Order: sequence, then C-alpha cells, then structure tokens
Amino acid sequence: MFDAHVHLIDPRFPLIENEGYLPDPFTIADYRKRMSRFDIDGGAVVSGSFQGFDQDFMRAALAELGAGWVGVTMLREDAADAEILELNRAGVRALRFNLKRAGGDIVGLTMLALRAYELAGWHVELYIDGSMLGSLEPVITKLPVLSIDHMGMSDDCLPYLLNLVDRGAKVKASGFGRVSMNVGMALRKIHAVNPEALMFGSDLPGTRAGRPFLDHDIDIIADAVGDDLHRVLEDNARAFYRLPAEQRPSQDPDPTLQLPVSQSPTLRIPRSELPKSPPDTLPLPIIER
Repeated sequence: MFDAHVHLIDPRFPLIENEGYLPDPFTIADYRKRMSRFDIDGGAVVSGSFQGFDQDFMRAALAELGAGWVGVTMLREDAADAEILELNRAGVRALRFNLKRAGGDIVGLTMLALRAYELAGWHVELYIDGSMLGSLEPVITKLPVLSIDHMGMSDDCLPYLLNLVDRGAKVKASGFGRVSMNVGMALRKIHAVNPEALMFGSDLPGTRAGRPFLDHDIDIIADAVGDDLHRVLEDNARAFYRLPAEQRPSQDPDPTLQLPVSQSPTLRIPRSELPKSPPDTLPLPIIER
C-alpha cells in the first residue's frame, strides 16, 4: 500500500500556529504504530500550514523513511532554482498550494509551479475549498500536472472536479472525516471518469478533521472501485510520483488444484488386463412374426 497523504509533526522542528491551532506531535514512530496492520511500502509526506516553509523537517523525514517515500512541500514564490533542485535530490516531488488555510497569490504560485515543473518535473497538489474551484479553473488549468486534496472537500465542487479529472487531474481519496460530501458516490463518479485518477491517502493524524482515518475507510474505497482497488491503494500514486511500479505475482483467478496420489482419478492397469473390444458389428436377433 502507498499512502499518498501523510502529515508528520516532529517536535524537534519549529511549528507555526495557524488560526490559533497548534497540532500535537505525530512522529514517524507514531505513524508506523497506527498503520502497523497495513503493508505500507511507501508514501508522500505533505507539508502542513503549521510548518510554513520549513524544509528541515521534510529532509529529516524523507531520510529516515527511506526508499519509496517522497515529499510534497510548500515554497516561497521567490524560491531559488538551486533550492528546488536540492529538495528534488532529497526526494521532494511536488509543490503544495494550501489555498484553504495558508492563502497566497495564485498567479505567483502558478509561475512558481511552472518553474518547478521545468526544473524538476514537480506537479502541484491543491488544498482548496471546493467552492473556489470553479472561479479558479482558468488559472488551475494552466498548471501542467495537478492533484486535488480530499476530493475537493464538498459535493458542490464535484462537477468542476470531474471536469478536471477528465483533463488528467489526480484526486486524493483522503480526509473522509473532513469533507462534506457523499464519499462513496464521489469516489464512484471520479473512478468512472478516469480509473487512474484516485490515490489513497490516510491524511493522518487528521489534524482539525471531524475524525481521523479509520481502517473502515479502505472498505469504502473498495466498494466504490471494485477490482481496481490495487490501482487506488498503490499503482496510481506510484506512477504519479514517478516511482517504480510494485511487482506483484500474477495469480490464476481460477486455479486447478492438484489431487493427492491417493485420489488419482485414473489407475494404471496392465495392458493384458484391459477389457477386450467388442466386435465391430453385432448380429441382430431373428424376430419371428
């Protein structure tokens, strides 16, 4: 499983109050303990508003998590090319535009996104209230590669979101406890437009959400996407973050079971004991009338 949306709150690094909120620590050890029942083989560490533009926590997290993990960070609009390239070497693969809580000049951010894409192939991940999607669509469509956090947050934005998905945008199947929408219906509609669009994210620790990730959320996804569950839980995100595909052994959906020798359907018989064949024709009995 690839967790495409994880927040880590490491008390070793500075945090910034946002709207009076400061999250509790949630370390790599905390994350691993919470997700221990799942086979997590990679994921994306996402910068939160409370981390501002600090990159030290991101470098430390990616170094400790190792292969299979990438970063999604926030940068100042005037970030130097050298900083982008250095972060790319550390494992960062995307910019996050937090327009819901951090704000920013969308034009300046768009110029930053184009520069980061040209330099390092980074895409943009957008955290935005769904009600803003329609008004920002002319600007959003100028972004070369795009992902939308938490399915756009509300049912109101679904028509705009599906339009973006039809144009190639990806969508995080995450944050079920912070959205105001029919999650199952939204997942089914997104998947119907493009089976490669959805990417699972736990959104742990679920800061300021109505509820954090529950194991049952995987069942909601499975019910919506059916046989494409592997795509949503891993394959789509790995391709999006330019990571090697996970090799899974192919399985015969209807395997033939081998019978033990004692239950062999045929027994070997010596040729001399085989029954003799009947003659080619048998005389008909004479019927007297």
